[in-house]
Amino acid sequence: MQFSLPVRGVAVGLALALAASASPSEAQTGRGFLFDEPNVILGARGGFGVASAGSDLFDFVRQELTLSRGDFNGFSASGDVGVRVLPRLDLVASVGYVGSSARSESRDWEGEDDLPILQRTEFRRVPLTAGVRLYPLAPGRSVGRYAWIPARLVPYVGAAAGGMWYRFRQTGEFVDESTDPPIIFEDELDSNGWAPTAEAFAGLEYTITPRMAITGEGRYTWAEAEPSDAFEGFDPIDLAGFVITVGVSFRQ
Repeated sequence: MQFSLPVRGVAVGLALALAASASPSEAQTGRGFLFDEPNVILGARGGFGVASAGSDLFDFVRQELTLSRGDFNGFSASGDVGVRVLPRLDLVASVGYVGSSARSESRDWEGEDDLPILQRTEFRRVPLTAGVRLYPLAPGRSVGRYAWIPARLVPYVGAAAGGMWYRFRQTGEFVDESTDPPIIFEDELDSNGWAPTAEAFAGLEYTITPRMAITGEGRYTWAEAEPSDAFEGFDPIDLAGFVITVGVSFRQ
């Protein structure tokens, strides 16, 4: 009696046999395999963002209020969609978020009731970018025609450009020192809008299953925006900063 196997089954079997007999030098590949090289990579990360906070508006509020440069740092979240166009090159669309909220009081003034003059300052940034992600080392290797084995650990670098929505808002009590005597008033000072932005980033992918990897990334963003009328007279607001995140990516 004779038995036959489909050609595809034979090819897959051979691919698995080759993968199982990989030499020690090939042991750096991730566990398992995919039938095809992935075309889409979805990523989500969370971490911490450090604001540059270098313009004169930040200098002014640190001088007048009990705020420090670290009060403009905060939680960060990001997500991206990558489409593989070459074996080591992805086109990537990304969205990010960095936000902080800090309470403060006037350094030099108190109310008539001898109580502190209190405020809250919020600083939020949301970059929307598109760019490229380059893998200096191969992110995986093909075995035969029907199997693709991801590499265990792969570095990457990239660059992107787009737009950033931002908000710098202060609410609470403030002191008008232009009057004699100075006047304490309650107000909301808000500057928000869009600004062009550019980013550079680098990271690592560590494969834990053929379709999933743990990622770590550092990303620096350049941006600045003209303040609104509430902060008239100040230079462009510095929106630059560095973000470090960890998360997961999924191969499709």
